Amino acid sequence: MRKIIIPIFLVVSVSMAFGAGFYFAKSQVPVAPPEGIINTDLGQPQGFDFSLFWEAWAVLEEKFVDHAKIDYQKMIYGAIEGMVSALKDPYTVFMPPDDAKIFKEDVSGAFQGVGMEIGIRDGALTIIAPLEGTPAQRAGLRAGDKIIKINDVSSANMTSDEAVKLIRGPQGTEIVLTIFREGWSQPKEFKIIREVIEVPSLKWEQKEGDIVYLKLYQFSETARSAFNKAAVEILNSPNKKMILDLRNNPGGYLEIAQDIAGWFLEKGQIVTVEDFGGKEENKDYKANGPSKLLSYPLVVLINQGSASASEILAGALRDNRGVQLIGEQSFGKGSVQTLEELSKGSLKITVAKWLTPAGQTIEGEGLVPDTKIELTEEDYNQGRDPQLDKAIEIIKAL
Repeated sequence: MRKIIIPIFLVVSVSMAFGAGFYFAKSQVPVAPPEGIINTDLGQPQGFDFSLFWEAWAVLEEKFVDHAKIDYQKMIYGAIEGMVSALKDPYTVFMPPDDAKIFKEDVSGAFQGVGMEIGIRDGALTIIAPLEGTPAQRAGLRAGDKIIKINDVSSANMTSDEAVKLIRGPQGTEIVLTIFREGWSQPKEFKIIREVIEVPSLKWEQKEGDIVYLKLYQFSETARSAFNKAAVEILNSPNKKMILDLRNNPGGYLEIAQDIAGWFLEKGQIVTVEDFGGKEENKDYKANGPSKLLSYPLVVLINQGSASASEILAGALRDNRGVQLIGEQSFGKGSVQTLEELSKGSLKITVAKWLTPAGQTIEGEGLVPDTKIELTEEDYNQGRDPQLDKAIEIIKAL
């Protein structure tokens, strides 16, 4: 059972799950919650009932003009969705059976769509990162872009899960995304053809002198073995310094980030802290070794597309080793979701938040780089990378 530490993905998702039951029969309409459902120990109000809910239900059933549109199951789903949305947490969502099925299928890491990570930022549907080698990346979409419309549907008040459902589709089909980017005077349309999406885990190469440049694309199931293989190759090479590039890496499995951190940290050092908001004692996740890259001078590249597991790894390296972060402020996705299986559908719930080893909250804040360098429109158009250039300059002096 693994912690998932990514926002709503168009790539890889997995969650902890266990069953729960729900029963509805119109002939047995409850006016108060069943005993044991409400946790009075947490101070919830006593004596309230559901009579208003069922009153509204009865009026709709009696008065609504188009009786053919009354679907009791959909009304129940809608009521649950409304209850969940009242919490104002973009990552806590109810998924009816069809949506829950799509969510679970993403575990394979291959799907048909455009290949980008999305989430809610400042109340707007935002691209966290276009993924390597995907239609979204080739179309020129960037981290931080706001999605205004999906085809002809406005994204206002749309959840990430709803957006995922609209954006995904059969390979070979077209989707039109209306995008607004900081610095633009008006939105622009991007027409993209969906494909089967498979994202690589990493790549590495030698840069100037004895510098290793390692780009980690995501913390997927294959990332552990890919990193272990790359680490052995690096250790057997003459390279002695490293640049770790986590830009546009939207996250993945906590345990993969923890394992990779173990190559760079001393065994037993804290990688991240799971904060349950006082409901239970915080839990520390620690490096387990092998610590074989501990002696390598290291700098880390981040940007606004670095989210979740990327922020956890970067924060761990900064807090434990004083590793410099270069680039732009990271996305700020530091909450933990679990998936609760209901009798029909699933409930994805935020249950905790991630802290860096020094106690910094990641959620909504992100990591601020030690050396801030933003890529300009001209940099993108000319294929320049001043962030990487600066990382090489800094690592040479270490």
